[in-house]
Amino acid sequence: MARFLVDEDLPRSLAPSLAAAGLSAEDVRDHGLRGRPDDDVFAYAAAHGFAILSGDLGFGNIVRFPLGTHSGIIVARFANNMPVSILNEAILAGLRELTDDEITGSLVVIEPGRVRLRRPK
Repeated sequence: MARFLVDEDLPRSLAPSLAAAGLSAEDVRDHGLRGRPDDDVFAYAAAHGFAILSGDLGFGNIVRFPLGTHSGIIVARFANNMPVSILNEAILAGLRELTDDEITGSLVVIEPGRVRLRRPK
């Protein structure tokens, strides 16, 4: 089962919302990673088997974070003014469309009404 590490640019309520839906999710703020660079968050996630769940487009850089070298990176692209409850539900809906095999090593982009997947070769 995929384990998700929620980045600090997403709502604090996201990890508990995902956990309530039966997914394994933790928040970077609970691991002393608040304000840390993306490379530190990536290293922590890789070392502990987490897929990163972030709104930071920097995590979508496959040169910096190559496909197949991690447990998955999910970038959530939604309007900043979207209500938190709707955002959490939209992210959960996107994650439910994916299998663990699709997430592992891949870059996933969840957008309103759409999930895009870029898998390692």
